[in-house]
Amino acid sequence: MTSKPAKISVQGVTKTFALGREAFTALDDVSIDIADHEFVTVVGPSGCGKSTLMNILAGLDTPTSGRALVDGVPVSGPGPERGVIFQQYALFPWLTVRQNVEFGLRTTGVPKQERRARAEHFIELVGLEAFADALPKTLSGGMRQRCAIARAYAVDPSILLMDEPFGALDALTRVKLQEQLLRTWSRDRRTVLFITHDVDEAVFLANRVVVMAARPGRVYDVVEVDPAVVRDEAFRLSPEFAALRNRVWRSVYHQEGRTAALSGSRTDTPS
Repeated sequence: MTSKPAKISVQGVTKTFALGREAFTALDDVSIDIADHEFVTVVGPSGCGKSTLMNILAGLDTPTSGRALVDGVPVSGPGPERGVIFQQYALFPWLTVRQNVEFGLRTTGVPKQERRARAEHFIELVGLEAFADALPKTLSGGMRQRCAIARAYAVDPSILLMDEPFGALDALTRVKLQEQLLRTWSRDRRTVLFITHDVDEAVFLANRVVVMAARPGRVYDVVEVDPAVVRDEAFRLSPEFAALRNRVWRSVYHQEGRTAALSGSRTDTPS
């Protein structure tokens, strides 16, 4: 009996970029398997290739060597089974919240009545029902990101690829969206790969935290988080969270005996 393939499989991926006459290696022989319904976060120092890895999985870039697979099929470009959410929101400014959420459904030919029903469902899911007819410019940063999440969910992807989606938000909004994302994930159990530079965020959200090392980018450590743990304020303040956080912190900041600076670090100070 053969085992079921991983939902996402990164197999020996190396990515190099030409820099004048030289080559820069962003990823070096990276291998990661992510099971169906798993929530995995990736954290690491600046230049470790987090976003490059995300772009390869999204089908927006190709590896120099190795391969990335989804459901056992090599990634050769973007696909509807992968919803991608970036830090920059990427909303159409001339469309309302509802129209933004309906956009992907319209381009795939979903009938108007079904399109509207699905959009309304996901707008309510992210708590924007009172702003369905608002334009993005009238929304806060957190509300725009919730709209982007609703739009990604509306096309019913089995995988969510999230590249620092809360990185530009204030601390309180960030915490609220983390908790909302986990509530949504607990209902439908999509497979999530979440890139972040925030150690606390990485530990709070994940079943597994993948720590990357830089220059060249590679997997440095993998930290397991008990999936049975309830992710709430009590967990954030618990000794268990502190222990996990400190392990990830040490892996990121003291790789191979050297200090690595996280890009955009703000509040992640060691206990």
